[in-house]
This record gives sequence, C-alpha cells and structure tokens, in this order.
Amino acid sequence: MNRLAISIVLYSLLLCCFCEDSTADIVWDVNNTNSIAGHKTTVLGSPSIIETKEGKAVLFDGIDDAVIVDALAVAGANEFTLEIIIRPDPNGQESEQKFLHVQENDSKNRIILLVAKGKKGHWYFDSFVKTSAETQNTWDASKTHLTGRWYNVAIVCDGKRMSQYVNGVLELSGKLELSAFGDGKTSIGAKMNRKSCFKGAIRKIRFTPRALKPREFLMP
Repeated sequence: MNRLAISIVLYSLLLCCFCEDSTADIVWDVNNTNSIAGHKTTVLGSPSIIETKEGKAVLFDGIDDAVIVDALAVAGANEFTLEIIIRPDPNGQESEQKFLHVQENDSKNRIILLVAKGKKGHWYFDSFVKTSAETQNTWDASKTHLTGRWYNVAIVCDGKRMSQYVNGVLELSGKLELSAFGDGKTSIGAKMNRKSCFKGAIRKIRFTPRALKPREFLMP
C-alpha cells in the first residue's frame, strides 16, 4: 500500500472516531460523593452510599442532602437525551422534590427534573427546560407511579420538541426550540440553592447528545 492510500485510510479512521465521539453518551455513575465521572463535587448535608442489586447508589435524605458537580454534560448539544435512574422513597418532606438541576453559568437557562407527590405512596414526573430560545414545562398529575421502586426517568429534546418518559413510556411532549447550553454546573438531589430536596436514591445519569428512541434507554 502506498503512502497516499495509507494516509487516506488513517484519515478515514480518525474521521470515524470523531463522528462517534460527537454522538457518544456521557455516563455518570452516582456511586460516591467524592467525585462524579472525574468531576469535582461539593457535598451538602450527608448523602450516604448504599448497595443495590445493580451496584452502588447515593441515598438522599430529603432534608438537606445534595451533590453539586462542577460540570454541565449537555453543553454544546443541539439535541440531547437525559436519563436518570432513581428510586423515589415515600414520606419526603417537600411536595416537589427536585432531584436534578442543571444550571448554565451566568444565565437563567436551566433544566430541572422533579418528583411531585401524588396520592399516598405515589409520585409523578415533572420536567422543566429553559433555554435562550424557549421554555417548556411538562407534567401530568394523573400519571402516577409507586414510591420505593427503581425507575428510568428521561427527557428527550430533539431541537424542536421535548418529550418526557418513565421506564420508556411516553408521558407528555411539548414544543421546545432548543438552543445549546454553555458551561455550567449540575446539582444532584436538590435544587442548586439547596431547596426542594429529594428523598430517595440515584444510581446513574446518562447524557446523550442526540434524541434517543425509548428502546435505546437504560434499564432501571
């Protein structure tokens, strides 16, 4: 093989790698509080580590626990899927428990995902996204789920719409013109200001810079 052919092959391989990386998912295993996926963390309260059948998870007491990660994984994405493996526990103090808050630096652009209390022993999913272009808030209090069980909760933003899912089942969808987020931080277990704390466990968060189909979601 001559040098030109070798150069073309190497270039093609590099191009393929670049393309794969541009759509690769970013997985945060929430299995400790010292660091998340190598990112610096700030620990509020005293979240604890628990063992589950699928590995370690972080347990939040619903009072003042949170882990703030010095990173915003969806930064720069023109579309994305955000999945969280959570176990909402019963008897949380807040009627709205914000288990994930993604905040862009120096702006009001943010993503807030929360568990809202339904009838006794139940909860429903509420998702809020604000970008420079548009805001969308989706929730349906009639779509309730039992506490004390593991779930995959997800939002899919394809650039034009935001859709929310629980265990791969579409619950709601609404118009959302997405403008890419810049750098920022992510609060796990509470709102960034330490309010609306989540009672329960979180095991994994996955950010994918494309709109996934439900069949591609993580198992809870």
